[in-house]
Amino acid sequence: MTQWYYSNAQRERLGPVSADDLTQLHRNGQLGADTLVWREGYADWKPWREAIDEVLPRAAAASPFEAAPTATPANAFATAGPDAPADADANPYRMAEPVSPYAPPKAQVAESDGFVSGGRVVYAGFWKRAAASFIDSFVVGIVAGMVGMVFGLMMVAMMGSGGFDEGLAVVLQILNQLVALGLGATYFGWMHSSSMQASVGKLAVGIKVVRGDGSRISFARGFGRYFAYMLSTLTIGIGLIMAGFTERKRALHDMICDTLVVDKYAYTSQNELQRDELGVVAIVVLCLWGLLMLGLIAMVAAVGFAFMGSGVR
Repeated sequence: MTQWYYSNAQRERLGPVSADDLTQLHRNGQLGADTLVWREGYADWKPWREAIDEVLPRAAAASPFEAAPTATPANAFATAGPDAPADADANPYRMAEPVSPYAPPKAQVAESDGFVSGGRVVYAGFWKRAAASFIDSFVVGIVAGMVGMVFGLMMVAMMGSGGFDEGLAVVLQILNQLVALGLGATYFGWMHSSSMQASVGKLAVGIKVVRGDGSRISFARGFGRYFAYMLSTLTIGIGLIMAGFTERKRALHDMICDTLVVDKYAYTSQNELQRDELGVVAIVVLCLWGLLMLGLIAMVAAVGFAFMGSGVR
């Protein structure tokens, strides 16, 4: 749920409050047309008249503002003096420390993991996430291949001993798939819940996985997210493509698990270092993947033409 902040005539930032709270404040005449409001995603504070359509239906927004108190002129918010009123009991949403409402809400830092709430957030789009996924597919593929080799050697040894059992062979194949699946889920669950908050692929392209509020996810959530990711792939890729056009660029598995994929500097004290562009690593990986796909298509076409030619003779 979107959290809002607003200012009052005493140079104080109030909040966070919900959209329903803003609606009630508007109806009570406590939000004037020039009252400054802010939510995550805004680059700067906006007058209430510019944000009202996001919160209220047009019919309600059309009510006159004349009765509502307007915010103090802009220059009055330049600094927040220490003598500003701090009657916190008068409003349960009031922040203890008066600040300039022209600055985004002051972040609260959790020393344990460097998490900083609020501020600008750059969400990772489809192509950046795809590049990370290609890298991770190689990492997971290598591990899965090693596991498959072990089970394959076990089956070869069983056949060589003359005691081949079809039932046991089926069990070994099922175990092979389950172990590979478990290792993949453990890899992503562990990496995404670690202090890095990213798999090898995501680290390479400069993105990470967080909760919907920007905090670090748990191992259990990361473990389950892997299976939700598989569900996204089973939708003919639609669940993955959703990251290209949904709000906050969420894929289906992000919506299921309440996660976000964001720039590595998002929700940190260095969020000004976030980048909107793809980055060199992502571009190189995508180009290599494109060349690989073209090579495979050319190979299939060559085999097809050769087969057709042999059939003509």
